[in-house]
Amino acid sequence: MERKQVVRRVGVVVLVANLGLAVLKAGVWLETGSLALVSEAVNSGADALYSAVVVAGLYLTTQPPDFEHPHGHERIEPFVSLFVAVGVLGAGVAVAWSGISSLLAGSYAAVPPLAAVVLGVGAAAKYALYRYCLGVGETHNSPALVATAKDNRTDVLTALAALIGAGGAAVGYPVLDPIAAVVVAIGVFLTGIDIVRDNVGYLVGAAPPEELRQDIVDAALSHAEVQGAHDVVAHYVGPEVDVSLHIEVEGDMTLREAHEIETAVIQSIRELPEVDDAFVHVDPKELGEWKAEDRWRDERVTDE
Repeated sequence: MERKQVVRRVGVVVLVANLGLAVLKAGVWLETGSLALVSEAVNSGADALYSAVVVAGLYLTTQPPDFEHPHGHERIEPFVSLFVAVGVLGAGVAVAWSGISSLLAGSYAAVPPLAAVVLGVGAAAKYALYRYCLGVGETHNSPALVATAKDNRTDVLTALAALIGAGGAAVGYPVLDPIAAVVVAIGVFLTGIDIVRDNVGYLVGAAPPEELRQDIVDAALSHAEVQGAHDVVAHYVGPEVDVSLHIEVEGDMTLREAHEIETAVIQSIRELPEVDDAFVHVDPKELGEWKAEDRWRDERVTDE
């Protein structure tokens, strides 16, 4: 299945799951009046709303290139991820406010058994969504889905915090509920910051990891006629990488021969999963246009 179909499908699954959890939690809250489920129901409702935005964002980012966006729409995806990060940070504020307010007011309420069951079901569902989104996001290099996975992980933590509060109330220590909420809020904030850090690099055109840069050079030097490479520049365009570099070949080649080598090198680099496009300039090796510290040399070559 194509990447765009898989990514869109995951977005829809997350949206439907969040809607279902919001309805379930709201129904049990109306039945039991559990204060623990009020925030959880609101949280799931908010998740459903931003999931709809994520679905729309994933639809846009998986559109094919067009006249106005000749390199595709992948740059939209980091913005979707940052939108998720805002939701995560907002959830952290809400959880922290709830816990601190309860501690200051000294108002702790027990969680009814039915509400505890629903919280447990919600935590299990969110963990399943976390694993699902993370697996697809990493496999298909989707920062928006990875961000969504991390958001679902924070929801697991908030549900567990509520369950800790329920357990504390059951054994005579209801104060555990707001304390757990404050601890979870710290974890939620760290998750939001983590999502922001992951995606800012995509937006500002940061360089990819050095391992990928080396893979790019190795792909260029794998051609039998390429004797060196220099001025290698790789940077993110959204979650994918664009590459430009110079390769060095024998200077007495015909233009047709040089063009065939260039085409083969571009194809080799494009075959790397993380790379979207490559731009290759062919230099006669005799010109020596490179700087020593910025040149990769084919180990098969023993002399100039």
